[in-house]
Amino acid sequence: MHYMLLIYGDEAAGNERFQAMSDEERGEMMGRWNSYTEELKAADAYRSGDGLQPSPTAKTVRGNGSEPLVTDGPFAETKEQLGGFYVIDVPGEAEALEWASKMPNLPHGSVEVRPVMVYDA
Repeated sequence: MHYMLLIYGDEAAGNERFQAMSDEERGEMMGRWNSYTEELKAADAYRSGDGLQPSPTAKTVRGNGSEPLVTDGPFAETKEQLGGFYVIDVPGEAEALEWASKMPNLPHGSVEVRPVMVYDA
């Protein structure tokens, strides 16, 4: 089964922490993310994943009668913003939750685990 692991965190607080880090600390943090990704790949669970640009770069498109309405930013004001994602292929929910529990962002954020919908061919 494919699951999407949606990575959430407080962008402002995360940026402050990142700016306060030394180059060595930043390298260690990125190393944890690289190690996590390599572990997913070694387990043949990795399908795709990426980080996202900060939420102010987002646009939201809504249906508005005959013309779509485009607005700046994410669709909702929240304390945590979507910062990235992984799509993984694992036997079931228990394994998806196990991978989510290993995410390097957990001390300061959350991970939403959601099954990917499968459509008939």
